[in-house]
Amino acid sequence: MKVTKAVFAGSSTRVGQKPQLRLPEFAFIGRSNVGKSSLINMLTGNGKLAKTSQTPGKTQLVNHFLINDKWYLVDLPGYGYAQLPDKERAKLRHIIWDYINHSEELVMLMVLIDSRHPMQEVDLRFIAELGEKGIPFGLVFTKADKQGVNALQNQVTQNKERLLVDWEELPPCFVSSSVTGLGKEEILNYIGSILTTL
Repeated sequence: MKVTKAVFAGSSTRVGQKPQLRLPEFAFIGRSNVGKSSLINMLTGNGKLAKTSQTPGKTQLVNHFLINDKWYLVDLPGYGYAQLPDKERAKLRHIIWDYINHSEELVMLMVLIDSRHPMQEVDLRFIAELGEKGIPFGLVFTKADKQGVNALQNQVTQNKERLLVDWEELPPCFVSSSVTGLGKEEILNYIGSILTTL
């Protein structure tokens, strides 16, 4: 699938504030500095679509981007911001889970993991919660260009093995780089294949 059109369609803090045009939604989420905005811009071919920042917690709204007039790419606030005050963390958690639990158009959630590091407890807890709620999800290992091929392969393998401690089978997994474009075709084609079945 090629992205020929990607436009900002609106921000919200509650599901009831979503864009009125209801279409299938593929949402992206991850911890701070995992490269979410850069990945979204790489997938859509628009370097300015999602705002990138060095400041953790920049995304504090649910942002809908209309893709090819057929589906939404949804940019969710991140989870696990240890440096935010408890009140702010609770607010973001409410926004995230209100969307995940109540958006009837959500088809799949893409959880972003930094490919350079072992999965953290906050990642494992978030994924476990998705499993408990029966939310379909995939994993995108980001920043693949930041290390050598062997180191990348070893870390991704370790992360998959860690997941298999708790899960009988792995979710769909992708390896990406917003710098080189690695993973763009695979992720978009996967989304496209799901859209054809809806």
